[in-house]
Amino acid sequence: VQLQASGGGLVQAGGSLRLSCAASGSIFSINNMGWYRQAPGKERELVATITSGGSTNYADAVKGRFTISRDNAKNTVYLQMNSLKPEDTAVYYCRADKYDGRVDWGQGTQVTVSS
Repeated sequence: VQLQASGGGLVQAGGSLRLSCAASGSIFSINNMGWYRQAPGKERELVATITSGGSTNYADAVKGRFTISRDNAKNTVYLQMNSLKPEDTAVYYCRADKYDGRVDWGQGTQVTVSS
């Protein structure tokens, strides 16, 4: 599966951004999808996930501010990010978890939140 992420950028604190991740290739092999992020000097961490049935899970740090959604017709997963904080600054990665247990990652997209 190939994953193409887009939508990152520079935004002021309190602003919003929407990330998109378009999947191509063996899309029928995809089970769950998610967004992860990695800040400089830190490990990659989970932001939000969504199952094939639409169930969602969020990191505590983003609950109430971020919303993950999935358009199966477009093979795309979105991350709506509101009330952004400087600590949300990171490279955001899209991930596809396949039914066979393997994982594919997209390229990262930089999100920078200025104070």
